[in-house]
Amino acid sequence: MVQFFDLASTPSVPWKNGGGSTRELACWPQGAGMDGFEWRVSVATIAAPGPFSAFPGVDRQIMLLDGDGVHLRSDDGQLDHDLDQPWRPLAFRGDVRVDCAMLGGTSTDFNLMVRRGRWHGGLQVTGHARVAGRARAGLCMVLRGRWRCGEEVLEPGQGLWWSEEGASENTLEPLDSAAQGQPDPAVAWIDLDMEPSD
Repeated sequence: MVQFFDLASTPSVPWKNGGGSTRELACWPQGAGMDGFEWRVSVATIAAPGPFSAFPGVDRQIMLLDGDGVHLRSDDGQLDHDLDQPWRPLAFRGDVRVDCAMLGGTSTDFNLMVRRGRWHGGLQVTGHARVAGRARAGLCMVLRGRWRCGEEVLEPGQGLWWSEEGASENTLEPLDSAAQGQPDPAVAWIDLDMEPSD
């Protein structure tokens, strides 16, 4: 199963603390709540400082998309990081309490959450053609340039995701090459696989 999405038309859900909002791009199982998902990908807008919600048993990766960025610090002191460079993923455990301080104005970030012991995967940025469907599940979102997937042409903020239920392989390739001072095409890419059972 392959599904396309457009960030611009994805509903935004305000946080309970009023500090920002989240647009969910994909969740597995579909429709699962925050306590029942096995993996989840979203884009969050952070408008005010405050604590991140704790997610016991979940591994997280976060990447700045735009804005001034935030400073993240965990209660145990193991995480103390300025998330101020776009497209550089940061991994941390969802079990610990993390406080977020603003480094300037509003920021937007890309988030991957994976249920530990059930799934594993990584977030990366690439400018090269990739094949969706080789991993058991995953998601990709265009960051820069135009990309083709079959008959679909994807612009920044658009992408696709697939689940483990017999997803076919789909090649995503950049249409525009960097030339005459134009920046390289880029896409955020996630491959996910299940942990082997005992």
